[in-house]
Amino acid sequence: MTEPSLQRLAPLHLEEVHAIEQAGQEFPWSRAHLAEALNDPQVAVWGAYEEDELLGFAILARQPFDAELQAVTVAPEARRRGIAKALMNALLNQARAWGSERWLLEVRVGNRAAITLYRRFGFSEDSRRQGYYPAASAHLPREDALLMSRPV
Repeated sequence: MTEPSLQRLAPLHLEEVHAIEQAGQEFPWSRAHLAEALNDPQVAVWGAYEEDELLGFAILARQPFDAELQAVTVAPEARRRGIAKALMNALLNQARAWGSERWLLEVRVGNRAAITLYRRFGFSEDSRRQGYYPAASAHLPREDALLMSRPV
């Protein structure tokens, strides 16, 4: 398994990012929301490539003292190959370069794969937001958000 090539993405990568988001998320960000992230100088969007194909991306927002992980999406066909791990390492380096003190995130409590990844990176649970996320379907209740953090 070869390491993916990592690069900071720019607005010209919007279509690739949008395609990965649509394929890889149950509740995808809108094209406009992704464009906003790619255009914001306080947000770093990192992509993982193999050859010339984008396999995943991650979004980190710079806060006054913290860095907030806003999204990690890997194409379904590229999962379980270390792409998310490589992206998380890129974001950690970005947070360090910014001088951030803490790395924050929130995740659906039902997203076990993401929570496992975050725990491997040293994140611990800070609190929960009850009923924060919309229900996955009409017959299910709203889902809690798990708030996690770790020192940079």
